[in-house]
Amino acid sequence: MAVTDPLRIIAGALATVETKTLEKYLADYFSKNDVDIIVLGKPSQMNGEPSETMRYIEPLAGRLRHAYPDKRVVLYDERFTSVLAHRTMLESGIGKMARRDKALVDRISATIILQSFMESVEMTKL
Repeated sequence: MAVTDPLRIIAGALATVETKTLEKYLADYFSKNDVDIIVLGKPSQMNGEPSETMRYIEPLAGRLRHAYPDKRVVLYDERFTSVLAHRTMLESGIGKMARRDKALVDRISATIILQSFMESVEMTKL
């Protein structure tokens, strides 16, 4: 998971949360923090078609829209984020063992997705 500052200038890693505890984590987080947009990674194949993982994301997005009608839920392309996360880790000098940490890769990927969303034309529609 990643969050941005109140001015929406830069994204930063927040946490890695297990899927089974995600919605409880979000409920707790939303009760303590002002959130108006939820950006979910949209898993797609190279040809742009939805990937197999999308069957889990769409129901999650629906549950979040239902539970939080005051928040905008956006699906944003996540292709290449793991590759970019690994490249970022290499360029920042993170050691080989740390680069194998899936939770770290997930946090960096979430940050890349959020930052990319913020830089996209989608943000100009807010």
